[in-house]
Amino acid sequence: MKEQIVAKAYAQAIIDLGQEKKIDTASELTKFQEVINSSNDLENVMFLEVFTIEEKKDIFASISKKLQLNSIVNNFIDYLIDVKRIGLLPLIYKEVMVLDDYEKGFIRGTIEGADKEIDTALLTQIKSFLKNKVGKNPELTYVQNANVTAGFKITVDDFQVDATVDNQLEQFKNSIVL
Repeated sequence: MKEQIVAKAYAQAIIDLGQEKKIDTASELTKFQEVINSSNDLENVMFLEVFTIEEKKDIFASISKKLQLNSIVNNFIDYLIDVKRIGLLPLIYKEVMVLDDYEKGFIRGTIEGADKEIDTALLTQIKSFLKNKVGKNPELTYVQNANVTAGFKITVDDFQVDATVDNQLEQFKNSIVL
C-alpha cells in the first residue's frame, strides 16, 4: 500500500512538471515503458538490484538518447535510479496513465460478466449511464468472470455498480434474515 501512495505522488509530480513545461510526459514515459517491456534483459538491468546505479544510468542514457526523451522525463528517471526507486516505475507509469486519461476527459474501467462478450447495444447504454454518473467518457474493457452467474459488475475508478444476480440474491437474503 505504501508503494502505491508513493507511486501516486511521483506520478502527480511528473504530470504537474510536464503541464508546467507543456510537455506530454505520459507519452514520453510510454515510449520508455514500451522499450522496457520489449526486452527481458533491459527489464532485468533496470529493476534488479544486481546491477549498480552507474550501470543502470549508462543503459538508461543510451536509451534516452535513442528515444529523444525530454529533459524532464530524463531527469525524473535518473532521479528514480539514484534514489533506488526505479522499481516503482511500473506503478508510477500506471498512475501517470490514469491521471493523463482523467485530464483528457476519459476514465478506464471494467465490466465483468458471465458471457464471453457483451452486447454492443448494452455496452453503449452502460457507457452513457457512466458518462452521466461520473462526468467522463468511460473506456471500458469487458472481462468474462466465472464467479458471475448472470448480470454485470461494473468498476470505474472508485465507482462500482454490482448488477449481478449473485449480489441481488445476497441483498435479498440479508433483508430476510434481519
